[in-house]
Amino acid sequence: MADLFDRDTPVPDTAPRPLADRLRPRDLDTVIGQEQVLGKDAPLRVMLEAGALGSLILWGPPGVGKTTIARLLADETDLHFVQISAIFTGVPELRKVFEAARLRRQSGRGTLLFVDEIHRFNKAQQDGFLPHMEDGTIVLVGATTENPSFELNAALLSRAQVLVLDRLDLADLERLAQRAEKELGRALPLDGPAREALLEMADGDGRALLNLVEQVMAWTVAGKLDTDALTTRLMRRAAQYDKSGDTHYNLISALHKSVRGSDPDAALYWLARMLDAGEDPRFLARRITRMAVEDIGLADPQAQAVCLQGWQTYERLGSPEGELALAQAVVYLALAPKSNATYVAYKASRKAAKKTGSLMPPKHILNAPTGLMKDQGYGAGYAYDHDAEDGFSGQDYFPEAMGRDSYYAPVERGFERELKKRLDYFTRLRKDRG
Repeated sequence: MADLFDRDTPVPDTAPRPLADRLRPRDLDTVIGQEQVLGKDAPLRVMLEAGALGSLILWGPPGVGKTTIARLLADETDLHFVQISAIFTGVPELRKVFEAARLRRQSGRGTLLFVDEIHRFNKAQQDGFLPHMEDGTIVLVGATTENPSFELNAALLSRAQVLVLDRLDLADLERLAQRAEKELGRALPLDGPAREALLEMADGDGRALLNLVEQVMAWTVAGKLDTDALTTRLMRRAAQYDKSGDTHYNLISALHKSVRGSDPDAALYWLARMLDAGEDPRFLARRITRMAVEDIGLADPQAQAVCLQGWQTYERLGSPEGELALAQAVVYLALAPKSNATYVAYKASRKAAKKTGSLMPPKHILNAPTGLMKDQGYGAGYAYDHDAEDGFSGQDYFPEAMGRDSYYAPVERGFERELKKRLDYFTRLRKDRG
């Protein structure tokens, strides 16, 4: 008896089918893109040629062929293909799948279990795959749009190879569009720039492109449409973005590193990408302020104030006007002199503080409000700096058992150049005065 999760029953050729389904590749050689996993000497080719297909995690954005590749791998290896989705499958259904695979194995045939959105399974559910992977009951192929390092258990990752699938580039999408035109028997009614605009609307998603092509082909038009006519009729596809997912962290990392790399144009681009995708401007205001204290610091003390003013301006104006204040702060930070000296010094001081535990301050800098404390030497020998020459006593303020340490090393950039002069001056005085 066919189990509930087997490959769908074939439908008659006369039944209506979406273009994406009609163009589904029949073998791995016709898959568009993904040369890094399917090309000569690439991981999947090596596995198939060796006759040793292992469990896999396919990590990539939507519409790049994860499901298609899994189906074709089952065909190439003569494994029974079973597909489930972590969104709709619970523990009882998983037990049925594993039991059916066990019976199938006893009959001499293996099972390729394709799990879409595998990152949505919790830890216990993910652990449930392990014994069936280890004894050969299933070859697991999981698909995820999220970073497996964060979303999948270490035990599962140790038993599966992670393969990264890339978003389709414009050349890949053009090949796919040509394949669609051949299937439909006519060319897209678009001029050159409009055709390129259609490819860009797909945003690297092959399935999205075929859906767009299907819409355009359904129109009755005279001649070829230009870009304005296309965009009037067709809404631009929203960029892939999940405020709690991997893309969120990738884009904020790109913004931060563009600022650190003193590139205001790239920084503005990533800021715009996040805002257009619906990112909370308050989150961006907080992260921009963090950039000021982490990567600029005292090289430009004004940078932090600019960020806080931009944040406050946004709170008063709201969107979209207030977003300009955030853009202004980003440009200021990108062009400011850079220093992480305070950031590095703070981390080093935290490390030293944890290592030295509860060492007491030296007695000469302790207050002595009682006679007993004075008898214990508290405050004895303290030099009041305002009474010293140059307002500097040169005393040691570290714990006696620890000795003097050094953390802050200002750079020769921006205002920190002046701070370095001051630090060197006090270092010389401290040495001269013992």
